[in-house]
Amino acid sequence: MTNQAISIAVFFGLGLLFWMVALAASHLLRPRHPSATKEATYECGTVPVGRAWYQVHVRYYIYALLFVLFDVEVAFLYPWAAIFRRLDGFTLFLLIDVLIFLVILVFGLVYAWRKGALEWE
Repeated sequence: MTNQAISIAVFFGLGLLFWMVALAASHLLRPRHPSATKEATYECGTVPVGRAWYQVHVRYYIYALLFVLFDVEVAFLYPWAAIFRRLDGFTLFLLIDVLIFLVILVFGLVYAWRKGALEWE
């Protein structure tokens, strides 16, 4: 083995040992006083009512995915818009590139709209 591989193995072993000792020490030294109040579900200081597990309509996840989609769009378009005027030679190429990107995103929005994913009932 080379000197670098031995160093890596030693640091990995020491890191693993430190992790195991810290985990064991926290398990042995922590206070143990369980009670019904400590094991209750915390909901902003109020007593929980009903079950903790319930079904959520898939529409909420679709809204979240659409939000992420357009949030990523803004994250890509903002830096592009900030440097667009400074790039003299590639402006037409960059403009076509971003227009293709926007057409794909608009197609996705129209598709979601036609499928009724944006309807809130």
